[in-house]
Amino acid sequence: MASYGLYTHIASNKRRSVLLLVGLFFLIYVMVFAGALIAETIRHKNAPLDFYLYSAWNDLILASPFATIGTLIWIAIAYRYHQSMIDAITGAHDVTRKDEPHLYNLLENLCISRGITMPSLKVMDSDALNAFATGLNEKQYSITVTSGLRNTLNDEEIEAVLAHELTHIRNGDVRLMVIAVIIAGVVGFVAELFFRMFFNSGTSYSSSSSSSSSSSSDRKGGGAGPAIIIAIALIALSWLLSVMIRFALSRSREYLADAGSVELTKNPDAMISALRKIENRGELNGATSAVMEMCVDNPRQGFADLFATHPSVDDRIQALIAYAGGHDPGPIDVLPRGADGAPALPSDDAPQQPPSGPWSDHGAATPPAGVPGAGNASPESLPPRSGSANPAPLPPILPIPGAPDGQPPAGGNAPRRSPWGNIPNPWRR
Repeated sequence: MASYGLYTHIASNKRRSVLLLVGLFFLIYVMVFAGALIAETIRHKNAPLDFYLYSAWNDLILASPFATIGTLIWIAIAYRYHQSMIDAITGAHDVTRKDEPHLYNLLENLCISRGITMPSLKVMDSDALNAFATGLNEKQYSITVTSGLRNTLNDEEIEAVLAHELTHIRNGDVRLMVIAVIIAGVVGFVAELFFRMFFNSGTSYSSSSSSSSSSSSDRKGGGAGPAIIIAIALIALSWLLSVMIRFALSRSREYLADAGSVELTKNPDAMISALRKIENRGELNGATSAVMEMCVDNPRQGFADLFATHPSVDDRIQALIAYAGGHDPGPIDVLPRGADGAPALPSDDAPQQPPSGPWSDHGAATPPAGVPGAGNASPESLPPRSGSANPAPLPPILPIPGAPDGQPPAGGNAPRRSPWGNIPNPWRR
């Protein structure tokens, strides 16, 4: 079904992602079948290929409940401790409004504007420019920002990056990616275990295959070698598919997260300039590939983009220009910001003094030609301004004739007189 609009694209992408996740879970049973096939070749050294396949299928049926339970236990452990493991790898730590008031307020304002539960905020001490979101539920959701990104991007760009990660949480991408990484980790662990067992005991397999080939005249034997080859091919194919599915899940969601950032901030140019500054500057030293897959940008590229976890920055920017009306400034040279949030000046640059004016402390301006007193004018010689500290003195109050000490008589019924002396007020009856 065709998708029209942002939210229908999100729903369609979720359906495809669930199907990919089911396929990723199915690979675990393929690995179990391959392991059963290897085990049957060890138990029965001289048997036809169909016997090994049939026996391995029966073993798969018997082992499927245990494989399912084991995978669920693996997921439960990761569900409980995955954030602690990620923090141990990256060194990220929680921050509060008191620790990072500016960064905290930017994230809080975005959450308030859409009625979203605010995730916890973490900062990773790294010069790299990157950020990522993790978590499986509202109590675990968190957004991690590197100190390099915080010190380099301006407020609008940081807000766009936070909105990008917040969109991953809103769309369920974070939960899906964590589960995909967990299941792919199971497949990778089992594949590595089988390959280590195979290569560490390669002599026994070679001897069994040679004995099988020597008795090839017996039509009932000779199936161990092909069975081992099929098992190895299944294990390698399962591992390769798990990696490709995991990367495909990550790639398909970055465009939607960029679009969601624009929807939250209404500022496509901020997202574009943030991507330009982050481009090729987001490598997190010591981080695993699973962590890099969840970042705003992953500079680690795969072979011919087959194993790339993110679309290229150019493709993402072109999508924003085409659908959000943004403008591409091109490659940007980044400069870390100072403590006050302004771009830090090089050490040999002195701050510029403001231009001088007639009332400036930095010197008086030269009066224009033809003005009396030009050349020797000073702020003291200029007439006082309205509201200045030393205004011109007011004229004295004239006494009222006929009143003692110039004051009006008691009762306040003194005749109204003109301010020009004894001239009666013509408007007084």
